[in-house]
Amino acid sequence: MDSSNNTASAFPSLNLRTVWISDLHLGTPGCQAEALLDFLRDVECETLYLVGDIIDGWQLRRSWYWPQTHNDVVQKLLRKARKGTRVIFVPGNHDEFARKYLTLNFGGVEVMEDCMHVTADGRQLWITHGDLFDGVIQCAKWLAYVGDAAYEFTLKVNRHFNSLRARLGLPYWSLSRYLKQKVKRAVSYVGDFEVAVAREARRRGAQGVVCGHIHHAEMREIEGVLYCNDGDWVESLTALVEHADGRLEMLDYSARLQTQHRLAGREPVPAAVLAAEEAEATA
Repeated sequence: MDSSNNTASAFPSLNLRTVWISDLHLGTPGCQAEALLDFLRDVECETLYLVGDIIDGWQLRRSWYWPQTHNDVVQKLLRKARKGTRVIFVPGNHDEFARKYLTLNFGGVEVMEDCMHVTADGRQLWITHGDLFDGVIQCAKWLAYVGDAAYEFTLKVNRHFNSLRARLGLPYWSLSRYLKQKVKRAVSYVGDFEVAVAREARRRGAQGVVCGHIHHAEMREIEGVLYCNDGDWVESLTALVEHADGRLEMLDYSARLQTQHRLAGREPVPAAVLAAEEAEATA
């Protein structure tokens, strides 16, 4: 356990073969950096994949936001690389600036456009952020910028709304997740994206694919291909992990945090609410 952690974890460290995380969106108020730091302290692994949208260059160009916790996350990732974890960064659309530096190594972090991972039980998984299969980004990037601004606004409204819900003793409720589930075009978009990525993985000879981009954690079979989306660290707090025997698991870290609060004798406070309060304090 990292000595910089001020709060003792209620769980032992997770010793894993591989971890995939994406869509951290460092540089935005929505990034749940404190929870992410807890996760990185809890996890030890041989290989850590950063599957895109780690730093939100789009948001930083609009308005600079970089609190100390975001710097701590970067330092923690670099420290893991120094201590022997293989860290591979596959850039996404929000940190596309890093695609200028493919094949280079920064502080032990390897930058790759995409790559293949072989699990302990011999399966090949294609690793890609997934934005190349997003028709909006490829055909109308200006619309993607508009959608990103609308998403940030939705998250801001949601943070204020859930701060009020927390004071009333009510659980966290995600407006953006509700809209994704209820709006027919959003549901269709997610489905089309998943099928397109799975088909490309099969074309490349892989048995599965790991991606991010759409902030929707999922692990299921699509047309004979294992589709894995590791989610995000804005709302869902999820990661895909591989155990020593090659078994894959979707880890919901928000549930782990809630259990930590209960074991510590405190009322569970959703990590998203804590992030909202931090963002308001530093705004």
